[in-house]
Amino acid sequence: MLLTLAEELHFGRTAERVGVTSSRVSQTVKKLERMIGAPLFERTSRQVRLTAIGRRLADDLAPLAAAMNDAVGRAIDAGRGVTGELRVGFLSAAAGQLLLTAVARFSRRHPDCEVHIHEVQGHDAVARLLDGDIDVLFTDLLIAAQPDVVAGPVLLSEPRMLAVAAGHPLARERQVSVEALADHPVIGVPADMPEAFQRDRNPAATPSGAPIPRGPRAASFSETLTLVAAGRGVFPVGENVVRLYPRPDITYLPFCDAPPIHWGPMWLRTNTTRRVREFVQAAQAAPGSTR
Repeated sequence: MLLTLAEELHFGRTAERVGVTSSRVSQTVKKLERMIGAPLFERTSRQVRLTAIGRRLADDLAPLAAAMNDAVGRAIDAGRGVTGELRVGFLSAAAGQLLLTAVARFSRRHPDCEVHIHEVQGHDAVARLLDGDIDVLFTDLLIAAQPDVVAGPVLLSEPRMLAVAAGHPLARERQVSVEALADHPVIGVPADMPEAFQRDRNPAATPSGAPIPRGPRAASFSETLTLVAAGRGVFPVGENVVRLYPRPDITYLPFCDAPPIHWGPMWLRTNTTRRVREFVQAAQAAPGSTR
């Protein structure tokens, strides 16, 4: 009641929100003030204001009240069990394989919760998450650079490779440095991908500062590989691509100095339900995940 009055600064509206009379609100506040030995609110015929002591008390109590509400919510979830529906999406074949192992483990643990699987595209993956169309998205975690999105944990860290045409001069090498990108155009990712992802796959310069030429922009990953095979440019990929997208017209070279690519789940901070938490835990416990 105190926190509600501190927010509303109006006895009538506070009474309506908590379901009591205005006099009951006033009596409760007076009783608390007597116990503390100081006024918590300044009351006039026109307004209600917090005193300095009242403001400090409200600020101290707010996180405690939130924690209590969360605890009650978790207890309710535990009593009801994990039921209902969960909508999970994946972007890329590597993310799809991580998701499938998570779904299998989650479904064994919670058979009363139905999991719907959706493939998303680069241009709408984040939008579908933000719009509530999917609850959890499995993807390259660089895509999760959004203020309202929780990213992680990392389920897979894979070495980075460079895709080049089979007849490309680099195809004869055993490995390649990031500095080599300064000598070859890099295929561009779709313009509607998140900026962090674009900077990672299409950096403007090498670590030493050498500018990297930009090749044609692709609309999809399949188009990217086709442009690589046609000799229009090179493109950095994850090690899983070697297994998931084998092509006789493309050679995959390991980088000797590039950071790995991290894969995992992402979800809206405001949608951290027990279903989501349990699904992420199942993903962490799935075989092959990085724990």
